Amino acid sequence: MSSMSSLRLILTRHAKSDWGDPAAPDHARPLNARGRRAAGLMADWLVSRGDLPGEVLCSDAQRTRETWDRMAPKFAERPPELVLKPALYHAPADVMLAVLRGAKSPVVMMIGHNPGIAEFAARLAARAPQDSDFSRYPTGATLVADFEAANWAEVTPGSGAVIDFMIPRRLEG
Repeated sequence: MSSMSSLRLILTRHAKSDWGDPAAPDHARPLNARGRRAAGLMADWLVSRGDLPGEVLCSDAQRTRETWDRMAPKFAERPPELVLKPALYHAPADVMLAVLRGAKSPVVMMIGHNPGIAEFAARLAARAPQDSDFSRYPTGATLVADFEAANWAEVTPGSGAVIDFMIPRRLEG
């Protein structure tokens, strides 16, 4: 019999991207100035709460990698392992769950894209947060959820206890 422990998922949609170059391939789109600021604000919020990932599973798109690059310095005291996952690029919820099930750290951050990330967050949560922004999961949105499981392979849809949900606009003060 496996012993239960608490696992924490930090589920972050990439920050706001730059649409200035219409010829740029979607995968190569960078963040815009607002997105670069927002990523830092979201990392500050996580650090202030003590939510420090041990592992970051990140889509390999430019905007998700840049979101992490802007967040990473805030976690410098305990730098997590970054794992770029091409499968997370525009991944649907079932692919996101499959990637998460391979995670090793008890505190994992995933950085991905809509619409998959909104669907994944909704599927994981036992009860959705009472937040009008949750269903649309705007850029930079971050869900923190806990799971009672021995490891990530045991996590199932509907088993996540939502701890918090935040969007950058509320932190811009």
